[in-house]
Amino acid sequence: MSHSVTITRTTTSTTNTSYIVLNTGYLKTFPGILKLFELIIGASIVGILAFNYQDYHRYFYGQQDLFHYLMAVTFMIGTFCLLLACLTSLSTGGIIAKTIYELIYHSVAAILILVSSTILLLKLRDVKHDAYMAAGVLGLVNAVLYFISAFLAHRSYRGI
Repeated sequence: MSHSVTITRTTTSTTNTSYIVLNTGYLKTFPGILKLFELIIGASIVGILAFNYQDYHRYFYGQQDLFHYLMAVTFMIGTFCLLLACLTSLSTGGIIAKTIYELIYHSVAAILILVSSTILLLKLRDVKHDAYMAAGVLGLVNAVLYFISAFLAHRSYRGI
């Protein structure tokens, strides 16, 4: 039985005073770039919602923004942990992609961020607030990125 083997070259950098190895080559892969953009967009959503929270509640009272805020914070932290694990270990990026964890994580993140963004944007039809509208649209973009990550995780898990 023949097997195909893919060898990926990674660039690492180490310092003499520390034992931390950085797998900077992971950020050159498509899953690495996706995780980085998911993290950046998630941080943007959290920043927008946190900055405008008090201003928004003077005029409008609802739970949609809180739900979106919670989903953005939750998956921003989770994505940060995944990205950090892949950056600080040479083998994590290749191993974790072959487990079902990434598929479940990215699928749940995509669905919950899509739902929270949609609910927030539907509520904003009645009340115009540009910053919250931006947070909702960024949430939709992040949901698409998580769906792409879930698709890639499914392919990797199935060995395609």
